[in-house]
Amino acid sequence: MKGTRTVPDGDESGRTVLSRALAILAAFTVDRPELTLAQLCRITDLRHSTAHRQVAELLEWGAVERLPNGAYVIGLRLWELGTLNPRALPLRAHALPIMEDLHSATRQHVQLAVLEGMEAVVVERISGQTVVSVASPVGGRLPLHATAAGRVLLAYGGEDLFRYVTGSTLARFTVSTITEAEPLRRVTAQCRHDGFAVVREELTTGTYSVAAPILDSRGQVEAALSVVSSNSKVRAMAPAVVLAARGVSRNRGLRGRSV
Repeated sequence: MKGTRTVPDGDESGRTVLSRALAILAAFTVDRPELTLAQLCRITDLRHSTAHRQVAELLEWGAVERLPNGAYVIGLRLWELGTLNPRALPLRAHALPIMEDLHSATRQHVQLAVLEGMEAVVVERISGQTVVSVASPVGGRLPLHATAAGRVLLAYGGEDLFRYVTGSTLARFTVSTITEAEPLRRVTAQCRHDGFAVVREELTTGTYSVAAPILDSRGQVEAALSVVSSNSKVRAMAPAVVLAARGVSRNRGLRGRSV
């Protein structure tokens, strides 16, 4: 009609096709693994027609899959690509035999995590049958300041990472969570001194964890190996965790060096 024109949504103007597709994929999380098209529109601020077109392309490629109920989930194609990440597949292959030994010795949850941004991503876990529940599944994320695995990665991540993490408000999960920069600096320094970190009920009440760093062939910390338990005396497991982490480091090509 003369005198009228179509004005693009403010939320969509300036967004590329790729950014829209990534927004759709990023809408899926551990807490919401299954989403309808309407939910995707609401989360991404995309118009229905735009979201429908993007989802159709992602579906055809295999990045998402459609369930019988009409909702969408992340597709196996993305999982296949994720296994190619050098920090995931080779690391898991080198760590799993030792993780199994550590699990047999402790009968607790044993997990492997790597640094991703300001969080730790769990890339592998061996779970005990009768121990405390864990906060995040494989592929899930853990806060750096409130978990043993995260604290190890924070302790060895350098000053820039520490300032980045403490530059914003640290989430409080329990009454024991450390949420101030200076106390956190002290415990990360203690972690570097001891070669391991122990966290007591800082993420979940009744949950205790101990973690040690895994080094790559250059001697750089690339991951953290941890045990998660309901045992408040979890520190007694530290020697076993440290020994296991050193074993994984040797499998990763480390020779004659330690943290």
